[in-house]
Amino acid sequence: MGQKINPLGFRLGTTQNHHSLWFAQPKKYSEGLEEDKKIRDCIKNYVQKNIRISSGMEGIARIEIQKRIDLIQVIIYMGFPKFLIEDKPRRVEELQMNVQKELNCVNRKLNIAITRISNPYGHPNILAEFIAGQLRNRVSFRKAMKKAIELTEQANTKGIQVQIAGRIDGKEIARVEWIREGRVPLQTIEAKIDYCSYTVRTIYGVLGIKIWIFVTEE
Repeated sequence: MGQKINPLGFRLGTTQNHHSLWFAQPKKYSEGLEEDKKIRDCIKNYVQKNIRISSGMEGIARIEIQKRIDLIQVIIYMGFPKFLIEDKPRRVEELQMNVQKELNCVNRKLNIAITRISNPYGHPNILAEFIAGQLRNRVSFRKAMKKAIELTEQANTKGIQVQIAGRIDGKEIARVEWIREGRVPLQTIEAKIDYCSYTVRTIYGVLGIKIWIFVTEE
């Protein structure tokens, strides 16, 4: 049957860039990979704990990591960087301390920068968080999907597909529901497609959300 491939990995080198840029010897590669995961998890946890945004959304679109011999540069792309910028120097310093403690890197400097993205609802991660919040508040899944699609249309994207799988609305049997608006050409490598998969823990089990957004054609 149809073999699905991750749209981001499929387009690496054409319309998609790596989220981590560093070089390592084959033996050290796994360590570097684990380090990246630690950095990303640490930042997400910190943002989640200190959230002040009313909707309870983290608003992190993506985290890019660049490593050199003596420096780790982390760029956080946020949709609503309000809460990190309110008392910015203190917050960012605290975050840096947390990440450094997690990594216990002695001879390397850590540098965290925050970049604001222009239309947050054009990013699948932020949309998935929005849908997750709605589902946790027991809004019907169709309503949540339609609202998400409305939000992306304001961010002038060319197409979007949303898929929710699991025990939707607490039904006994798990199923997959999806909805598409506009065009989402997954087979076209020239098409820049943003994708994310996100897990939501609800009262009646775990739901998976997948979002494909067709941004532009190169």
